[in-house]
Amino acid sequence: MTCLNRFFWAVALASAPLWAGAGPVLDRIQKDGTIVLAHRESSVPFSFLDADGKPVGYAIDLCLKLAEAVRKKLALDTLAHRFVQVTPANRMTMVEEGKADLECGSTTNNAERRQKVAFTVSHYIAGARYLVRADSAVQVVRDFRGQKLVSTKGTTPLKAVTRANSEYLLGITILEADDHARGVEMVEQGEADGFVMDDVLLYGLAAGRPDPSRFKVVGKFLTIEPLAIMLSKHDLEFKRLVDDEMKRLIQSREAHAIYDRWFNQPIPPSGRALNLPMNYLLKDFWKYPTDYVPG
Repeated sequence: MTCLNRFFWAVALASAPLWAGAGPVLDRIQKDGTIVLAHRESSVPFSFLDADGKPVGYAIDLCLKLAEAVRKKLALDTLAHRFVQVTPANRMTMVEEGKADLECGSTTNNAERRQKVAFTVSHYIAGARYLVRADSAVQVVRDFRGQKLVSTKGTTPLKAVTRANSEYLLGITILEADDHARGVEMVEQGEADGFVMDDVLLYGLAAGRPDPSRFKVVGKFLTIEPLAIMLSKHDLEFKRLVDDEMKRLIQSREAHAIYDRWFNQPIPPSGRALNLPMNYLLKDFWKYPTDYVPG
């Protein structure tokens, strides 16, 4: 390389932006100055709408922390947040098609979904159980024999209970709800005998009803659900940035404080606390935080 070439090369490097996105997500965020955050309508306490229609929740707060890490990495003065509402049926498509940068909800990280999207470090580990009316005698899935059981479209608990129904020849009528709130309504109104979903969501949904004492959560875990924020699998630099920030939040215990805010203190819409201390599965997982989960 000649001296003149070296000079022009040095000038080019000096005039380049502080951060050049290595993939489509970071490139678009840097260009638009906006990060798109997908949220849910009724996944209490992870991602839901408050009384003013504003997206709030445990996963929302984590996503806002991740967005701030992106802003700093891209050396942007400001980074706007654009929220887009998703459902269990379309949430993966929205991320896969680049219509959302982070899906801030209660989505299970599993091998089937990782064929199309990526996940960061899990922020909760739940298990699917059953929400029933307080006077119900149901304790395990076999007790629903010949009854009606509802779950939400596009969820892993729906697949799991459908499989159990077939394997044990239970004759359960499996119903599908468009969202979690509708599933609870169906139990409340007698349209279904139980609602199978991640237990933490069931507790949150019950707490938000006018009379939570009308419900109870029963049964052993039908599944183990590592819940994580979903993102594109086509931008490795973006994923590395998100993973590193999630690990930092956990190791600095900032994530623990966010957890306490949403699980142990009064939250909207009812102003009641879920009173759910961190379970041993998540405590153990966060000792060595990683995006890897089996299965």
